[in-house]
Amino acid sequence: MEESMEEEEMLTYEAMMDDQNHNNWEAAADNFRQPPPPPPLPPSSSISDPGREPPGGQLLAVPSGSVDRKGPKEGIPMGPSPLPEPSGVIMMLKSCDAAAAVAKVAPAPTPSSTININTSTSKFLMNVITIEDYKSTYWPKLDGAIDQLLTQSPGDYIPISYEQIYSCVYKCVCQQHSEQMYSDLIKKITSHLERVSKELQASPPDLYIERFNIALGQYMGALQSIVPLFIYMNKFYIETKLNRDLKDDLIKLFTEHVAEKHIYSLMPLLLEAQSTPFQVTPSTMANIVKGLYTLRPEWVQMAPTLFSKFIPNILPPAVESELSEYAAQDQKLQRELIQNGFTRGDQSRKRAGDELAYNSPSACASSRGYR
Repeated sequence: MEESMEEEEMLTYEAMMDDQNHNNWEAAADNFRQPPPPPPLPPSSSISDPGREPPGGQLLAVPSGSVDRKGPKEGIPMGPSPLPEPSGVIMMLKSCDAAAAVAKVAPAPTPSSTININTSTSKFLMNVITIEDYKSTYWPKLDGAIDQLLTQSPGDYIPISYEQIYSCVYKCVCQQHSEQMYSDLIKKITSHLERVSKELQASPPDLYIERFNIALGQYMGALQSIVPLFIYMNKFYIETKLNRDLKDDLIKLFTEHVAEKHIYSLMPLLLEAQSTPFQVTPSTMANIVKGLYTLRPEWVQMAPTLFSKFIPNILPPAVESELSEYAAQDQKLQRELIQNGFTRGDQSRKRAGDELAYNSPSACASSRGYR
């Protein structure tokens, strides 16, 4: 009986001590979670002030309970059990509380941070291209480059930076100035073409064809540089919003302001030059005829025979019944050439030699398949 009573007392005492230890553990953990107390007033005596210790310092100074091994039974603690070593959770709570304390005493943000934000904002706003910037800075660069491209002669070197011009176009398109830039480009080229048309009207008949050929070739050559420079505007404005193409628009300008005004004066001169061999160089004649066909294909109806000499498939296909007529036309052309002093002498010796070689018996036999 006495042993059973002692065992019951032991169990009751151990349960009581477990509850007390658990309560002490929770109280210590709560102390760790509480923010540190505010710093006390300056001390008026020589007594040490615990508030001067670093934040969280007092939290670690928790007295551990003493353990008396000489209790009623051996190994039974007489006081509260010592707190375990601070674990990772408690250390994290301590560091968080310390950081919060430091944040409370940290000085307020200085105006310099606000100044930096405003500076970055102003730098961003400085990159915005206003309509005044476009008119005073960007378009003058494009205007000068277009002038040089429109007036250059074939093969001339122009000291302009294509990279700089393309960059100007790109920035203006990104800043929503595409419509204004397209309008300025059309006005610029229209003004140039009107000036070219007036110069052609003042040309004498013997120079009219040659000057028209120069104007046409110079303009088409300029388009090969202008269109690539404005390709960004063409892609993101003309093709997207206007459903057109920049090159087609610029070719149409030459058609309306130059070719249409001079076609009825130019065509009779071309027909006259065709009847007189070598009055106009073949290259000049070919450039003009092909250029007119590119500008407006329906102009073929004004002189189908002339266009058929430089552009294939203009006339209907030849038929066998008209072969004699074709031969008569060729003979007439040969007689005209002879009358103008062009014979088959030195100028066609090589060709005549080739024909003689071709008409030799061996050549004829090989061409007919005989061996």
